[in-house]
Amino acid sequence: MIYKRIIKPIFDCCFAFILLSLLMPIILVLLFLLFLQNNVSPFFSQSRPGKHGKIFTIYKLKTMRDTRSNSGELLPDKQRTTTIGNIVRKLSLDELPQLWNILQGDMSFVGPRPLLPEYLPLYSKEQEKRHDVKPGITGWAQVNGRNTISWKQKFDYDLWYIQHQSFILDIKILCMTLTEVFKTKDINATEQITMEPFNGNS
Repeated sequence: MIYKRIIKPIFDCCFAFILLSLLMPIILVLLFLLFLQNNVSPFFSQSRPGKHGKIFTIYKLKTMRDTRSNSGELLPDKQRTTTIGNIVRKLSLDELPQLWNILQGDMSFVGPRPLLPEYLPLYSKEQEKRHDVKPGITGWAQVNGRNTISWKQKFDYDLWYIQHQSFILDIKILCMTLTEVFKTKDINATEQITMEPFNGNS
């Protein structure tokens, strides 16, 4: 399909460049504020699998401190999240550095969210298809529950998107994402800030 192979990659690259140029002052201010509050690098980077499972480095703004208990364990997410970090997460501003990932060709604006590499051997054959496309900053699962839905629902939404991918659907998802960001809706799972780990389908 022309849209998937040509139009979407060109749109991603051009739109990411424009947004990164326009939002750079905001990103710089956030980096400064997060650095002051965290006393460490304001960037968070992590290895994630992209299209065809190829590993790349994803970039986000760091919204949590690395505070540990006396035994060396990281404290719960809510205790580590800073005041500024909480605001940044609610407005999804922590995702802004991923515009660079799009320019590098590792991500798209819309697609299944990139998960952890250790989940790769846990997928069923059907779930593995989520890596048939580039991962996205937002996706069909993100606008249909985000962190409040089960892993099964999340994968079902990802696979549905891959089967129905189109320009109209991508625009719809982007518009729905903006609406959810302004509502600060479904950012966190019920009892914690981040989603429970995926432990397979058993």
